[in-house]
Order: sequence, then C-alpha cells, then structure tokens
Amino acid sequence: MAKRFKIGDHVGWNSEAGRVSGTIIAVHTSDFDYKGHTHRASEADPQYEIRSDKTDHVAAHKGSALHLV
Repeated sequence: MAKRFKIGDHVGWNSEAGRVSGTIIAVHTSDFDYKGHTHRASEADPQYEIRSDKTDHVAAHKGSALHLV
C-alpha cells in the first residue's frame, strides 16, 4: 500500500518536465472528475490534488507516484 498523505503535505513527483514539487490541497477517496476525466480513487487507494510550487498548476496523482519533500 502506498504511503498516506494529508492536506498541507509538501510532496514531489516526476512529470514529463522533470521533478516537480507542490502542496497537497485535496484528498479524494472516491471516484472524481478532473479536467474532463474520471479518476478512480478509494479509501484504500486515494488520489491527491497537488498545487505546483513553481506554476500553481494543479495535478492529480495516486500516492504511489508521490514522496515527501
């Protein structure tokens, strides 16, 4: 099981543009629509919305893609 994160945690992940870091702004534990796509999430496998430190872009990722910074 992936590590659990909470709102306010500072995390990093790899993107097409390289390493990115940001702050978790939402935790989803059920399926949700994001940018026109349905993202699958559950209590056992939540997804996180993260606001990038550099661009303010918001991304959605599973916990397995994230690490604490």
